[in-house]
Amino acid sequence: MAKARVIGLDIGTTHVRAVEVQHGSGGPSRTDQPTVVRYAERPLPSGAVRDGEVVEPAVVSTAIKQMWRDTKFSSKEVVIGVGNQRVLVRELDLPAMPLDQLRATLPYQVQEFLPIAVDDAHLDYVPTGMVESPHGPMVQGLLVAATKDTVAANLRAVEAAGLRATMVDLTALALTRSLARGPLADQTLAVVDLGARISTVVIVERGMPKFVRVLPTGGHDMNDAIASAMGMSEDDAERLKFQVGIGITVPDEYRPAADAIAQVGHVLVEAVRNTLSYYAMNTPGGSLSTVMLTGRGAQLPGLGQYIATAARVGVSLAAPLSTVKLGSEMPRGADLDALQFVASVPLGLAFGVAS
Repeated sequence: MAKARVIGLDIGTTHVRAVEVQHGSGGPSRTDQPTVVRYAERPLPSGAVRDGEVVEPAVVSTAIKQMWRDTKFSSKEVVIGVGNQRVLVRELDLPAMPLDQLRATLPYQVQEFLPIAVDDAHLDYVPTGMVESPHGPMVQGLLVAATKDTVAANLRAVEAAGLRATMVDLTALALTRSLARGPLADQTLAVVDLGARISTVVIVERGMPKFVRVLPTGGHDMNDAIASAMGMSEDDAERLKFQVGIGITVPDEYRPAADAIAQVGHVLVEAVRNTLSYYAMNTPGGSLSTVMLTGRGAQLPGLGQYIATAARVGVSLAAPLSTVKLGSEMPRGADLDALQFVASVPLGLAFGVAS
């Protein structure tokens, strides 16, 4: 029987975040509108997580322990996510067979597609459709290969905090579950999650992830550029970034900061645009209905309009908590609005347990 309550734990570059979700008796797949019972986050010191990978497990585990102590989550079992440039995700068609058999044969079918040895990777396959070929029916899907040491580092931090990871999920899949819901469930959309050091782009067709790219640029790259240009601390640069925005007229004294943001922003937006263009060129009829921005970087003033102009597609801000019920311990008003930008991944992880 599926668990009624599931906790998704997101280990990010700057914070650990967790969401506890109450599903119906039938489990996640049979619950149209689950209830978010509680949310918590704790900051991480710079360098504890680098490029989406835990490098100081003891520091991360301490933050997780504090979060569990203060928030009173109902369980110590969690679903965690991985998603960085050492997690390969690529489209791959394979001969049709039952999913458990298909996954069992992956080590013998995919070595030529991997930059590392099969023995050094955790492999998974996410089916997204079926197609007929001259050689018979084929399963369309996404091959996921995560280096074992990347996964192990996250697990060490979780276990040192006294928790047990019941599932390790792909961040891109979590984004799909939390955002391709409600009126967006039947559309083709691009989800762009703007993190501190990496950004993730997921193309979703009718609720199924079809294309994933991890980009090596995030909001803290802008902070670094601002700090260098203005001679200020990273914390001050972070605050100034959201005051200045991108593509917006600013006073002369902020011009160096605006130029720094624009330089990094151009790299990021071009990478997003190129990703969307590649998908459109290689997918017949692959036109996007919208781009959904999530992650703390999505709050940068002017960024949505910049991407909309560059990619020639409508852009909106994600609101993952708008499709769920909220428990009595959840914030309301402006505090809830702030959570909309950072809840997508942990919420989607809590949706990831099969019924």
